[in-house]
Amino acid sequence: MVKSVVVKIGGSLIFKENGDVNVDRISEYAQVLSTLKNDGMNLCVVVGGGKVARNYIKVLNMFNMPEAQSDMMGIHVSRINAILLIAALGKTAYPCPPREIPELAKALTTDKIIVMGGLQPGQSTNAVAAVVAEYTRSDMLINATSVDGVYTDDPKKDPSAQKIDELDYDEFQELIIKKGSRAGEYALFDLVALKIVLRSSIPTKIINGSDPMNILRAVKGEKIGTTIHRR
Repeated sequence: MVKSVVVKIGGSLIFKENGDVNVDRISEYAQVLSTLKNDGMNLCVVVGGGKVARNYIKVLNMFNMPEAQSDMMGIHVSRINAILLIAALGKTAYPCPPREIPELAKALTTDKIIVMGGLQPGQSTNAVAAVVAEYTRSDMLINATSVDGVYTDDPKKDPSAQKIDELDYDEFQELIIKKGSRAGEYALFDLVALKIVLRSSIPTKIINGSDPMNILRAVKGEKIGTTIHRR
């Protein structure tokens, strides 16, 4: 039975195509997460920087700023995005995003939903979610993205790409190993995040977060998205 979950929400999911904040979707996330919490679930949420962070990073690259500086920009934006969800959750949430593991440890004593962004340069928010799942010994990591799961190729670029329902860690690594590791280029997952979920055997689900209810479905064990686990 799943009792503890870490949810990673892609930053782009909380914005509309025109760049406006998607207030309705953030509210739906808050409702779903509150429902899980009321059911006795221990919850940590990591929010990514998304397109907003990538736009800022693109400008920094034009000015030839170091990669570490681009990483810090992504971290700042992800924390701002986290605050939006904290606002929607109200008193159910810990009031500020933890910026390091000791702050996370303190937040865990409050029995609140913990929402956070990035932690340090060189580490994607996917890796942060994996670290948090490992630290909290969570039963599952859910990665809410803009696609239905893992595909044989990018479905936005290749219409013939096929969705994969289940993968072991080695198979997943083969699919992501060619992905970039520059700031803002972490796509569905990255090798650092994979290494963490592998070493602690954390079952990971990649789902479409455009419908926040998919998080509830994933926790309940419905067949949804792609499951990465040890087989």
